[in-house]
Amino acid sequence: MAAISMLRPLSCSPLPTRSKRSTATKRATKPSSLSPAISPSPLKKVLVPVALGTEEMEAVILVDILRRAGADVLIASVEPGLEVEASTGTKIVADVSIADCADKKFDLVALPGGMPGSARLRDCQILRSITCKHAEAKRPYGAICAAPAVVLEPWGLLKRKKMTGHPAFMHKLPTFWAVASNIQVSGELTTSRGPGTAMEFALSFIEQLFGKSLAEEIGGTLLMHVDDKLPRKEEFNLVDWSCNNIPQVLVPVANGFEEMEVVTIVDILRRAKADVVIASVEKSLQVVASQKTKIVADKSIDAALESLYDLIILPGGVTGAERLHSSKTLKRLLKEQISTRRIYGAMCSSPTVLHRQGLLQGKRFTAHPAVINKLEGQVADAAGVVIDGNVITCKGLGTAVDFALAIVEKFFGHARVRSVAEGIVFNYPRT
Repeated sequence: MAAISMLRPLSCSPLPTRSKRSTATKRATKPSSLSPAISPSPLKKVLVPVALGTEEMEAVILVDILRRAGADVLIASVEPGLEVEASTGTKIVADVSIADCADKKFDLVALPGGMPGSARLRDCQILRSITCKHAEAKRPYGAICAAPAVVLEPWGLLKRKKMTGHPAFMHKLPTFWAVASNIQVSGELTTSRGPGTAMEFALSFIEQLFGKSLAEEIGGTLLMHVDDKLPRKEEFNLVDWSCNNIPQVLVPVANGFEEMEVVTIVDILRRAKADVVIASVEKSLQVVASQKTKIVADKSIDAALESLYDLIILPGGVTGAERLHSSKTLKRLLKEQISTRRIYGAMCSSPTVLHRQGLLQGKRFTAHPAVINKLEGQVADAAGVVIDGNVITCKGLGTAVDFALAIVEKFFGHARVRSVAEGIVFNYPRT
């Protein structure tokens, strides 16, 4: 986790029935996302505040999964502007300012962690007022990572409740009530440990707000229910990926990309000290993801032509993948990648982009179950992540962390990947 920054406290401004299964099935054919939202009713309103230094995986995964369940999620900035730079540098554009939420009532308030993001959430008086009134009304609230210790404990919202948090902050929690579990639900309070447990954290809220059956359904669409007997990854035609310099990684994005996949790959690779560039293939640097999260890319895809990359990774999302395929500049970059025998890969639905451009010939690969039947060739469907020489693919969403950590191990070795996995509180295999 990033070190605490010595920043002054923020001066915030003052103070129908769920759709039938047949309807949900029809909506599942929408092209904007492989697993679009299912619309329960009545609509549940959720607040996810963000600040400078917020952990992007935690914030975006929360928002993404809750929106898939049909919740009306507001990302609210506690900073002066809506654009917020998260802990490893991803720029997220909030929906509203926290001041716009002062008089609103929510069914859930969920706080992401990260430092100094958690401290800046703690110091926002508007957010404190909203959350304390919410908790007093016995409505669900929660926090993950550093936020239970840094935010909820000083606000007095952990009293007589069991809780968990990031291992680095457990000593700041009341010893008698702190437990080392991925998820801890204690009455209206739900806490969790870190980026690696963020999907479980979000699904716990879906179960509380909408019921267990929808939580299980969403978990299935996220590819979380994987057979433990199957390998997480398979590798063929072993090739050394180690670099003499810091690995240079390009992640191109387009409207309709899967936000969970992008923030996961970028966050984890940056933690491992790779140099990662997010490049927009759109006319604007601001790009809207499949579940409507907005991020600001580091540069345009044309500007990305100025550099060479050790690895190019295409994130998924049906609409996003189609727009990536249409980018002439990206096609040129990928052709250069294969001609120079550098590394490339794709997640979720984007192996279809590589396939259509002839970049999977003679390679074993995998993809999201919804698109894999469209691909001809050597499909390796048992594992979530498949590496064949200098090509890496994954099924997406629930396999994104394994995918990112597999890349870290290939570039930096097992000691580095174990360190990164421990930092995000993710159980990575020892062998």
